[in-house]
Amino acid sequence: MYNEQLEKLIEMALMDGELTEKEKQVLFKKAEAMRVDLDEFEMVLEAKLFEKQQSLQQTTQTAAAPKSDKFGDVKKCPACGAMVQSFQTKCPECDHEFSGIEANASIHKLFKMLDDVESGRKDDELNPLKAFGGMMAKGFGMGGVGDKVNNRKKEIIRNFPIPNTKEDILEFLSLALPNAKKAGNFFTSGSFNSPANERNKLHNDFVPVWKAKCEQIIMKAKFSMKDDKKILEEILEYAKELKIKVK
Repeated sequence: MYNEQLEKLIEMALMDGELTEKEKQVLFKKAEAMRVDLDEFEMVLEAKLFEKQQSLQQTTQTAAAPKSDKFGDVKKCPACGAMVQSFQTKCPECDHEFSGIEANASIHKLFKMLDDVESGRKDDELNPLKAFGGMMAKGFGMGGVGDKVNNRKKEIIRNFPIPNTKEDILEFLSLALPNAKKAGNFFTSGSFNSPANERNKLHNDFVPVWKAKCEQIIMKAKFSMKDDKKILEEILEYAKELKIKVK
């Protein structure tokens, strides 16, 4: 609808289903510079935000709602009570550094969801009728039970909400990093039939999905954590390791 640069900024701002006041200011400033009608732009932005929130809600509706100290686009500083933008890592009033109420819980929740889906694969394999149906489907070149499970897991990774605290972001990137890097080489990830090759092929099938999720988190953090140079340097190191280009 708008030019590619503005659409990219909107996409980055809405990745986590939230729109902070700072992000709004950046977007409106950019839209105004491009001579976009601001009233129309606000309506489009609200519609896109609603769509993103609905999409994220469908993915996480089975997970328990996390405790939070956030109030819409802001959170409350536990030290002085000041209202702070949700992605800020330090209170501008008292310099208190924030630690998430459920620090480092985000990616562990994701792994739990993936484990639950994986356990469904085992149940299906133990069911003779479903197992036979899966073998028949593979014989006719169709996706079997395993394909359905893997596709479901990929969908969960793609739509999982981006973490909000710096602890969760760093923990997420740290644990997701091995999954976002290819395993093996020509001899251990090719077409040779061996347990190691099969494991590497399955791992590498998920690499693009994990890498895309890491890129979302890195771009969102770069956009929202400009003032925290230390945390930004750590995040950019992950980008470098994953060969993700950050403009």
